[in-house]
Amino acid sequence: VQLQASGGGLVQPGGSLRLSCAASESIFNINAMGWYRQAPGKQRELVAIITRDGSTSYADSVKGRFTISRDNAKNTVILQMNNLKPDDTAVYYCNMQFPRSYWGQGTQVTVSS
Repeated sequence: VQLQASGGGLVQPGGSLRLSCAASESIFNINAMGWYRQAPGKQRELVAIITRDGSTSYADSVKGRFTISRDNAKNTVILQMNNLKPDDTAVYYCNMQFPRSYWGQGTQVTVSS
């Protein structure tokens, strides 16, 4: 299974970005999909996750600002990020558990004025 992430970039504080991660296989029966991030000098952390039944969970730091969703028809997991802050700057990675775990290549998100 290959995952292709896209949508990162440079945005000013308060702006928005939409990350997408497309899988090369159907995600219809997938166990869970998530987004993680890793800032320079820090460990990779979970940002958001969505399970097979559609339940979602978020890191406290992004609650109310980020939304994770899935598009089964496009085999895609999406992370809508609003009201971005400089602390959100990191490389963002998508993960899918089929149940075997697969990772996307990472996409850079930079929040700076």
